[in-house]
Amino acid sequence: MASYNQMPQEILRQRAKIALSSLESCDVCPRGCGANRLNGEFGYCRSGRLAKVSSFTPHFSEEPPLVGSGGSGTIFMTGCNLSCVFCQNYDISQLCEGREVSSTKLAEMMICLQEGGCHNINFVTPTHFVPQILEALVEATDMDLSVPLVYNSGGYDSVDTLRLLDGIFDIYMPDAKYGTDSAAKKYSDAPEYTRIMKAAILEMHRQVGPLVIDDGGVAVRGLLVRHLVLPEGLAETSEVVRFLAEEVSPETYLNVMAQYHPCYKAYNYPELSRPITLREYAEAVSLAKAAGLGRGLRI
Repeated sequence: MASYNQMPQEILRQRAKIALSSLESCDVCPRGCGANRLNGEFGYCRSGRLAKVSSFTPHFSEEPPLVGSGGSGTIFMTGCNLSCVFCQNYDISQLCEGREVSSTKLAEMMICLQEGGCHNINFVTPTHFVPQILEALVEATDMDLSVPLVYNSGGYDSVDTLRLLDGIFDIYMPDAKYGTDSAAKKYSDAPEYTRIMKAAILEMHRQVGPLVIDDGGVAVRGLLVRHLVLPEGLAETSEVVRFLAEEVSPETYLNVMAQYHPCYKAYNYPELSRPITLREYAEAVSLAKAAGLGRGLRI
């Protein structure tokens, strides 16, 4: 049984109501852009009152503990509160390809994925749609949703918003994209990314702790962190792994990702215009091991 099933329905409704009210002068994410999304204005994320979804499907290419035998039930939200120049899903995150959906429709997507045998409901890029997700979850619980929810974000999350999710999301899977603010600002237009990302991950860990995997190899609760290796060490991996090992937990499950390749606007930046090398990836994994991290590493 997922955590939200153990929460009184009235509290879940109150959380949704509080979150929705934050759309009036939007401060759902750390940008606090102030758009009145309840009245049709779009925020920095290029999103308004309704959730917008690109696709929903069982996904078998996520982190192994999420996939199991039935897949991770991914719901790809469109728009983003980051503007990564190398985004591999830029058609969804930046060009916002998808369709607006009601809370009822979003709830029905969750139920469809659960009935299809998925182990969890995995919201991809949920940061700017937390109010709409909570609104839909109220309806989904009435439809007997019971699998864990996964919060799969870019790490640029508001601690205040995350606190509304305490006792609701069982699994957090944020990115820890950068160890320096200069790279975050240049490549993702994310001021103070490192401070915000670190505070968010600490709050996530406070809520759910290290990753717990059942006897079938499927995650049921906890924190997974992803870190994409960039060319020339631009992600400053050493600071990311130091933070995770020393300030979060040496038991943090970390996926050091090797799939960087230039796309979207990356070719406008010579330093990002090539894939990473095997040596660069191996060095990043070695940094993680040297920091005391071991769970999730693949080399």
